[in-house]
Amino acid sequence: MAVSEDFARLTDPLRPELLAHCYRMLGSVHDAEDQVQETMIRAWRSYGEFEGRASLRTWLYRIATNACLRALENNSRRPLPSGLGGPGEYPEAPLAAARPEIRWLQPIPDLLITAGSADPADIVALRQSMRLALIAALQYLPARQRAVLILHDVLRWRAAEVADLLGTTTAAVNGMLRRARARLAHAAPDADQIHEPADPIDRALLDRYATAFENADITAVMQLLHDDAVFEMPPEPTWFIGRELIGRFLQARVLTEPGRFQMIPTAANGQPALAAYLRGHDDAYRAHSICVLTIAASHVTRVTSFNDPSLFAVFGLPQTVLAAAAAAPVPGR
Repeated sequence: MAVSEDFARLTDPLRPELLAHCYRMLGSVHDAEDQVQETMIRAWRSYGEFEGRASLRTWLYRIATNACLRALENNSRRPLPSGLGGPGEYPEAPLAAARPEIRWLQPIPDLLITAGSADPADIVALRQSMRLALIAALQYLPARQRAVLILHDVLRWRAAEVADLLGTTTAAVNGMLRRARARLAHAAPDADQIHEPADPIDRALLDRYATAFENADITAVMQLLHDDAVFEMPPEPTWFIGRELIGRFLQARVLTEPGRFQMIPTAANGQPALAAYLRGHDDAYRAHSICVLTIAASHVTRVTSFNDPSLFAVFGLPQTVLAAAAAAPVPGR
């Protein structure tokens, strides 16, 4: 077997978990894909020198982590609007000016990171480690603290193994780990309350939310929101907290008439999501946003609407759908 064929056979099954690792580090599915590609190129070039002192998986993680650390040297944080400033107070007022200089956090489709995994317990653990609140909180950590926390607490590497990868001491790793955990707890104190809605009641709630949105039924949408729900729309810097303000914003600017949106179910970051298509003047529905929903206590507690049509290709979704096709099952359901 040729070296390239042998390399592909051994490394291809590890691509999804390497993508998940790079995404946790970088907060961008596009950047993560770039660094996985960079990792594979570097690994292939050095494969003939790989002596097997560590496992192939560990060797690839070492290359990927260092690639991500290099990528983070000049761009260390991808925020959400709620991480930059206070919420909006006047839903009917013009939105805040766009901030094109910001590199926003992105969602990642579940299908990209669960491909090839057959163990349900592993899939659940993976999805828990990809939750949007956790990824957003990781963005507050310096790059090396981020790497230490992910390698130790998510991937369960020993402190000595992390120290070896980073070229430092075990004591230094333990110190970074303490600081990272404290900072993460401050940034996302309620992260453990987030869960993937797996039971029929929560699935029904998601269906009701999609239907209410399509019908521009503000009352129905508000009934599904938690009292202190959050609604944000990167790259728009304006965001809102509280059922009443969200309802007023949706009524004034978003759900202005029934049938304006078509919603297709998908999944991102181990959470339920909806792909929103906006109707144009020709009655075709065009890609508008990927809406990631958080559910707790039988209510929607957060909607993060990523208003970036370029994400649809990553999710395997078309840029345009007809009204009759919008309800058809798609990848990620």
